[in-house]
Amino acid sequence: MFEAVKPQYESQLHEIHTAGLYKSERVLESPQQARVDLPNEKGVLNLCANNYLGLSDDPDVVQAAHDALDRWGYGLSSVRFICGTQAIHKELEGWLSEFLGTEDTILYGSCFDANGGLFETILDSQDVIVSDELNHASIIDGIRLAKAQRLRYRNGDMSDLEAKLKDVSGGRRILIATDGVFSMDGYIAKLPQICDLADQYGAMVMVDDSHSVGFMGENGRGTHEFHHVMGRVDILTGTLGKAMGGASGGYFLDRRRDLLGERSAKEGLASSREARNERKRGRGSSATHWRY
Repeated sequence: MFEAVKPQYESQLHEIHTAGLYKSERVLESPQQARVDLPNEKGVLNLCANNYLGLSDDPDVVQAAHDALDRWGYGLSSVRFICGTQAIHKELEGWLSEFLGTEDTILYGSCFDANGGLFETILDSQDVIVSDELNHASIIDGIRLAKAQRLRYRNGDMSDLEAKLKDVSGGRRILIATDGVFSMDGYIAKLPQICDLADQYGAMVMVDDSHSVGFMGENGRGTHEFHHVMGRVDILTGTLGKAMGGASGGYFLDRRRDLLGERSAKEGLASSREARNERKRGRGSSATHWRY
């Protein structure tokens, strides 16, 4: 069968190459850091990583990851609701809740997984999602999985957002979804205005803070701290794979423990594996750097 379709793929790849859109991986021969080694060049200035705090090769973080392997093993070989949750999971979840000012946290293998598991567990066909048009692909994919009605508003356009909220005022639950920082353009979401509109129209607010948590705001808590709206954002998702050291891991948090509930935990986590143990412990060491 593949021989029959092979020419089609070859033609598509040729078109991609011809258009200058083919992406080749750069192979690094060094840790992720400000200057990296390539096979034919050493000490190349690296401006494309999300290693905002330089923690990817921090000696304390690396040592903590080694220690975690000795203490906790390599992983659980399944999902937590089948084979158990280790204390190290709960420790990190508790720290994230405390640091980011929420009541509860659920860990995922990545923020892409967290966004994918969020919307369908808390919204159904009676509900409405109003999403910024420039939201990350993981938010878009997660929204597609939900049965809720979906509307998009123009990026950062509060008048358009309000118009959409007026249109769906009859929805049972309304959720405004936005990135905290739009990574491709550097725009920062207008969270004070978004929260004001949410209050006015009875909506919840969800923010993906992957590109701001760790370094934005007075204490690095992200855009909700930067904009002084902590306590007004209902759901936060984020990653442990950027400012926290660049490995993997993600989470979602809610400021009211009953918002996500048991249904969310069961459905969202039943098919999502967490970050491996050395990475969770590395995140704990990264958290220490955040604080101090």
